[in-house]
Amino acid sequence: MSVLERTRAPERPEAAREPRVTDEHGRRIRVWELALRYVLLLAVLALTIGPFLWQLSTSLKGPTEDIYSSPPTFLPGDPTLHNYERVADTIPVWDYALNSLKVATANVVTNCVGAALAGYALARLRYRGRRVATLAFILAMLVPVEGIIIAQFTTMRELGLNNTLIGVVLPGCIGAMNVLLMRNAFLNLPHEIEEAAFIDGANVWQRFLRIALPSVKGTLAVVAIFAFMGAWDDFLWPLIVLSDPSRFTLTIGLNYLHGTFANDERLVAAGTIIAVAPLIALFACLQRYFFRGVGEGAVKG
Repeated sequence: MSVLERTRAPERPEAAREPRVTDEHGRRIRVWELALRYVLLLAVLALTIGPFLWQLSTSLKGPTEDIYSSPPTFLPGDPTLHNYERVADTIPVWDYALNSLKVATANVVTNCVGAALAGYALARLRYRGRRVATLAFILAMLVPVEGIIIAQFTTMRELGLNNTLIGVVLPGCIGAMNVLLMRNAFLNLPHEIEEAAFIDGANVWQRFLRIALPSVKGTLAVVAIFAFMGAWDDFLWPLIVLSDPSRFTLTIGLNYLHGTFANDERLVAAGTIIAVAPLIALFACLQRYFFRGVGEGAVKG
């Protein structure tokens, strides 16, 4: 063996090298940076998921457990579902939930249909005033709901829709944000596909239904989730337009769990879980389309 071969440092095999953590651009991430990112993510997770888990824990605690103990106990000592039964005995929670489901379903259908049609017209059709119409939708997003709620109530009263579920649905049947999401999703589609369909003799409705709409299913899922959440969680407008307790939505009905005749935080927590459960189920079913649709319909600057 030569002197050069004896003095040369042995090369480390590829498998023995220390693993490198890199970002999406291939740049190496230091260990302390990676640890800091995980700490921040855990902090955000605690702030977002923590209140929901605390409400869930409170709803499962029995009447003998102290929910105001110090230090607080997170896990219930004797879990029970009796609080959910008491919610149904205190208020007609399932009737309220059915009313909310009717409103939310109608809101999803009208927003998906209306936003898709309006978004396609703004993105694909050529007509005079298209930019003005797009600007009108953008300006509509800047108007606070509280500034037009009196005009909306007056309109519903003149139409005879006060104290009806239709009056609850009508003002939010098509949202400006949903229209802009659909517009940007349609703008991202290649023009060559529609041009080829036009040459083959497809009219506007055929290009919309058979080419454009199937390509933006992800954005439609985003619109459906936003519309359902907005209608299901809405409190102020149903409180103003509804006066008959039999037509109350779930958000209004849950107010009766915290008042003169019912002041148990366990009932409030159980009612909150009942109200949140459909939203979690909806997102779990549509999450695959949701994350794909955020990229399809992102508003570009």
